[in-house]
Amino acid sequence: MDGRYLERSATRNFDFTTLALTMTLCAIGFMAIYSANMQSDSANLQGMYIRQAAWTLSAMVIIGAMMFVDYRTMERLAYPLYWIGVLSLLAVTFFGKTVSGAQRWLSLGGLNVQPSEFMKIAVILLVVRIIDDMERETDLTLWDLLRPAAYVVVPFLLVAKQPDLGTAMIYFIILAGIAFFAGINKGTLLRMGVAIALFLPTSWMFLKPYQKNRLLTLLNPEEDPMGKGYHTIQSKIAIGSGGLWGKGLFQGTQSKLNFLPEKHTDFIFSVISEEVGFIGSLVILFIFFLLIMRIVDVAMTSRDKGGALLAAGVGTMISFNFLYNIGMTLGIVPIVGVPLPFISYGGSALLTNAIGVGIALNVSFRRFSVD
Repeated sequence: MDGRYLERSATRNFDFTTLALTMTLCAIGFMAIYSANMQSDSANLQGMYIRQAAWTLSAMVIIGAMMFVDYRTMERLAYPLYWIGVLSLLAVTFFGKTVSGAQRWLSLGGLNVQPSEFMKIAVILLVVRIIDDMERETDLTLWDLLRPAAYVVVPFLLVAKQPDLGTAMIYFIILAGIAFFAGINKGTLLRMGVAIALFLPTSWMFLKPYQKNRLLTLLNPEEDPMGKGYHTIQSKIAIGSGGLWGKGLFQGTQSKLNFLPEKHTDFIFSVISEEVGFIGSLVILFIFFLLIMRIVDVAMTSRDKGGALLAAGVGTMISFNFLYNIGMTLGIVPIVGVPLPFISYGGSALLTNAIGVGIALNVSFRRFSVD
């Protein structure tokens, strides 16, 4: 894009509302992370805060920097970015850092990076590139989806092996979201539904013991309240004890007394719900709803098919992470370690979601430009 055009249209076309919603969620995350860890020693809390501040600042810089690269250029780089992502996942397999039994991180210059998070962006770009190149006038068939599915299955297997089934399944969710937005043949949709219905009963025999335990715990967490059901029970107690208006900021007892596990990462929403109650939680859910609707609007009004599918992929990624995390804290889906976008502590997930928002803003920014 011409630099002079970029300068003239920066304030006219830039979607400040989406950026403001993103920054609001990051600010809520800061407050919740502080509240969840305010009983920690000051050095540990300060270090955590400094890292989260650095990641948030980096996220804002990334969003701004992405305005200077046309999203069509990003789409053309889909294949190299995908293979870089696959190589980084292979590096995790051989040299990755193991924490709590999971080998998910690479240590780079003193920082722990989770390549599986960034792989989500590579998957979005590659799936969009493949479907965009088809130039079909009719809806996608099962045969059309085989090629993107073959690419997606590679990172799925590598990440599932870490093990991180939650992140692994998001890759296929992204593929499904983009394909659905692009248009799927009704017969294909019916056959996929039948295949899933037939596969689910037999999938039980392929699950590992700990994965079976998670499903069984979901049905009856009270069977082992101090073991496998502990996370779910404590999360529901925290959310329920918040009542209508909550116990007040920084007054949550479940997190302060360390009953709530993973309180600054996967269960950060439980901390928030206990302190701001049902009404405050609704406000946060509404902010997420507005953000996702803004991205959907970008997908619906994009100037071309590639931009529309990119926004659809980003919307699918953020929506699924958001809905699944809330479902985990409420005990209605198995716990698989999916963070709450922009709010949970952690750099890789925050930067990945920021890149996603940057792509959506990029597509939105160029809706009215003239080549």
